[in-house]
Amino acid sequence: MLTGDEPGYHVGVRERLAEFGFDDFVGYVAWACERSLERGVLAHTNLGGLSAGDLARLREVTASQGLMLESLRADLVAHQGSPTKDPALRLATIRAAGELRIPFTSGILVGIGESRQDRLDALGALAAVHGEYGHLQEVILQNFVPHRRYYGEEPADIATEAAERYWRTGLGTHPQLLLPDWACEISIDDMLELVTASRELMPDVGVQIPPNLADWWPQLIAAGATDLGGLSANGDHISPEHPFPSPHKVRKTLAPLGYALTERLCVYPQYLDREWMAQGVLDVVKTKYWSFIPRGASGRREERVIRRDLVAGAIAKGRDGVSLSEDELTALFAENRPEAIEDMRQAADELRAELAGDTVTFVVNRNINVSNVCIVGCAFCGFGQGKRSPDAYQHPGQEFRARIRDAVDYGATELCIQSGIHPDWSFEDYLAYLRIAKDEAAQLHLHAYSPMEIAHIADISGRPLPEIFAGLQAAGLGSTPGTAAEVLHDGVRERISPNKLPVARWIEVIEASHRSGLRSTSTVMFGHIEEPWELAEHMRVIRTLQERTGGFTEFVPLSFIPFQTLLGRTHGVEEISPEENLKHTAVFRLALGKTITNLQASWVKMGLDTATEALRWGVNDLGGTLMEESISRLAGSYHGVRLDPPQLIAAAHKAGRPAAERTTLYDIRCRYELPLLAL
Repeated sequence: MLTGDEPGYHVGVRERLAEFGFDDFVGYVAWACERSLERGVLAHTNLGGLSAGDLARLREVTASQGLMLESLRADLVAHQGSPTKDPALRLATIRAAGELRIPFTSGILVGIGESRQDRLDALGALAAVHGEYGHLQEVILQNFVPHRRYYGEEPADIATEAAERYWRTGLGTHPQLLLPDWACEISIDDMLELVTASRELMPDVGVQIPPNLADWWPQLIAAGATDLGGLSANGDHISPEHPFPSPHKVRKTLAPLGYALTERLCVYPQYLDREWMAQGVLDVVKTKYWSFIPRGASGRREERVIRRDLVAGAIAKGRDGVSLSEDELTALFAENRPEAIEDMRQAADELRAELAGDTVTFVVNRNINVSNVCIVGCAFCGFGQGKRSPDAYQHPGQEFRARIRDAVDYGATELCIQSGIHPDWSFEDYLAYLRIAKDEAAQLHLHAYSPMEIAHIADISGRPLPEIFAGLQAAGLGSTPGTAAEVLHDGVRERISPNKLPVARWIEVIEASHRSGLRSTSTVMFGHIEEPWELAEHMRVIRTLQERTGGFTEFVPLSFIPFQTLLGRTHGVEEISPEENLKHTAVFRLALGKTITNLQASWVKMGLDTATEALRWGVNDLGGTLMEESISRLAGSYHGVRLDPPQLIAAAHKAGRPAAERTTLYDIRCRYELPLLAL
């Protein structure tokens, strides 16, 4: 909610406020913010220079506030006739916001007649205030653009029309007007200097570049700018003939440069707690936008005492294959003492040697993600797209056949088929892909359809699970992936994917698969918002299910890739470290005991070097060659989408272990013994 100078100065505004029953303009804005919160919409206000009392009133109903410093120069022609453009008043407002612990946005306006040193001085003044209070979440580096007069016109209508045209056609024309006599030219070099200076002066503060006022914003992002402000669909009401680019256009521009466009709230994540926000506002965030809250401040963590005294005994029990309690598993997953972690590693490696021997296995396979259209909307996924998204795809029959032929030519023995949950597919569509694959290459083992896909087939067809699996087997299905598991704890699932099947349904589908004679893999996705005890519950579910059915061929830990996912962007979840990844791998082996022989390292998630090291942490399998892997890649994985057999063999040999190519069900096809050492 934005104004220029405090409108209460104007007689007509004061009369209208009185008519509405408000004593002043700030009271009216606070009322509007309350109505906004009632509708689950957060308010950010920028009302010019305000007193501490007015800032405090607004703090009760806003998520953040802002005020541009613009310049320290009090004599600029551009500011004549504007009472609140006084630099001292503006700095006082910004400082008062810091004292009140208000998340704040400020910035400078350049090209209004100031000198280079004036700009740097203004940034220095903002850095000094932020150094006192730590409340500046971002600084805006805004270049002045001249405007024509809008007397007798409504700027909002002009802005909306320009934005709708630009977003619809991708064609935008910005007016080229002469600069006023008091203005000065701004170049990209000037802006690059300011981005660099801002990063140096305020390294913990975001740097915002308006993307509608010049075409240089991609270069400024490369130089260190971090934010593009609000990409408003109804345009910029301050510069109405300069519409913002659409998020799709921005995303397409950034992707080739290696950047992902990410969404945020008007308040930055580090301020989402009771120290910085009124409880009523924070309650709205927790209810409507909880996934934006950093893990430590979400209010959704259940603090528990970690029984570190149980670790040594749990390691010994796990090594012997004895089932571990929730407290024991929780302690292992939470452990951070180097000596204890080394004990875990040794125990996991010994258990691996006992169960699987020294041979490192892999399968030559190809992943085919037939379509990325998905209606589920998982916060951890960068793959799924809406049906009308420009990035949506579905492989036609001939393309699907061509990929199968490529797999055969490559020497693949397995085809792994998974897709998004497509709203238009019927049971027959799922059967058709299996039949096409068998028609094209009858010798391939078809490893297809996650429990989420199977549950969806049941929902849309009304058929019982045994009948569904019988139909899929008749069409050529050979085994099922145990994906869509994420963390088998409904509390976690509600946080990261509330539309996905619950734990009980996942178990029901897997059990039905095993009863039909189909083997399955089992998985976990870890390293995001889950807690150690939630992972402990996941492993309890997997182990007891395996003890009941014996249908799992392997367990595959999948570390979370955050970079281009909503969960990673809004939760501040960073990629799990290689050290933590390896520790978890060892715990997974100990948690499974002797129930599942094969533990896989996912090289596409952790990278080949870490996967090779994982061979010392309980792992005996390096997974598949994949050939293409869209789900991890689109989440931001940087480890590639294909490894050739010689690379996997070399990884095993580097770890001092023989290698073997296997089938999906772990029959050995070809062995690759360690090379003899040269004399």
